[in-house]
Amino acid sequence: MTATPTELTSAPAPGSLPPAPAPGSFPSAPAPDSFPSAAGTPPVPAAAPPAPAPGPFPQAVPSPFPVGATPGSFPPAPAPDSFPSAAAGTPPVPVAAPPAPAPGLFPQAVPSSLPTGSGGELCATRVMSAAVEGLGVGETASGRGKDDATAELPMAALAPSLAAGAVAPTPAAKLSAIEARAVSAWFGSHKVLERVSLTMLPGQVTALIGPSGCGKSTFLRILNRLHELVPTAALAGSVLLDGVDIYDRAHKVQDARKHIGMVFQRPNPFPAMSIYDNVLAGLKLTGRKATRLAQDRIVETSLTRAGLWAEVRDRLRQPGGSLSGGQQQRLCIARSLAVRPKVLLMDEPCSALDPTSTRVIEETMIELQKEVTIVIVTHNMQQAQRVSQQCAFFLAAQGTPGVIVEHGPTEAIFNTPRDQRTSDYVNGRFG
Repeated sequence: MTATPTELTSAPAPGSLPPAPAPGSFPSAPAPDSFPSAAGTPPVPAAAPPAPAPGPFPQAVPSPFPVGATPGSFPPAPAPDSFPSAAAGTPPVPVAAPPAPAPGLFPQAVPSSLPTGSGGELCATRVMSAAVEGLGVGETASGRGKDDATAELPMAALAPSLAAGAVAPTPAAKLSAIEARAVSAWFGSHKVLERVSLTMLPGQVTALIGPSGCGKSTFLRILNRLHELVPTAALAGSVLLDGVDIYDRAHKVQDARKHIGMVFQRPNPFPAMSIYDNVLAGLKLTGRKATRLAQDRIVETSLTRAGLWAEVRDRLRQPGGSLSGGQQQRLCIARSLAVRPKVLLMDEPCSALDPTSTRVIEETMIELQKEVTIVIVTHNMQQAQRVSQQCAFFLAAQGTPGVIVEHGPTEAIFNTPRDQRTSDYVNGRFG
């Protein structure tokens, strides 16, 4: 007897196996969107996935695309500059704009890319401070800082402007004026100056001109209290540096000479000292301490400002006396600049030099006047015209103390003098 389809689906007799299905036939698949239920019960439709809750971001769904989503569609992007709030369905919270940097010399600190506690912020501060100060800020007496690990950090880890090699802007240096009021001077009973008053303007070169013996060099020495070194010397009047009398009893001699440097007529480097030690001699004499790294920077900066670094950078350990006359004079200028004076006095600095060295010294003075007030004594009228902006003509008649006959802008002194004696002197008719 041939079995019918109904009989094939009935339970097999005990101990017997169900007959194999007919060749080429398979049981039918369950209906779409349904899964078979227990035997003998109708299929249960599969539940559709829940719809996403309203809000800036959709809830998670079982499959990459929600049921019924059309190809190429994606959930809407959140509103710009917003983040989802804590409760679903609440409006987005706008992101607060970063605070604008406060006006000032340096930009505000920016978040470092270094991990917390790595010293990135400290390193950035040290770099900016070092760019402003030029000394080893934060360094110990051994020449290295306590936080040496920060010195090895890559520059890229700092603020972008520093990593790019930019240097934070430095404040303009406040230049100083020096003023003499009714200065009279004696050596014993001999009076050499009579009530001399002169204001030497900040950031300018003031030239003191006049024949020999009229008191120019004496006046220059009075400006930084070198006049006191002569046992028989006496002084009346006052000398004001930025409004403070340097001859006041409360004002120390060392402070006056620290702020008012001096370059003499003949170069006087310490011959047994190296070029390096000659530059630093002023620091030692004024009691200033600096680390080795700071000393290196001071030497390079001072020699550069004096126009000598390119010529001696490879022989800093050679004696200062091995240099030529012009180089020795520039070394003395560098030694004076190392203590960062406010005023630089020069007593005929080029009288013993050849024309080439004289030109270099004059170029150095023109550059230095941007940073320091300069007063120069010179017998060279062409030099006074080339380098100075203000000029004072000293004169002493036979047996009388020196006085200032005329002072004012250099151009007026040489081209339109008010006193005939001034005209005669600058035009070479006496002197």
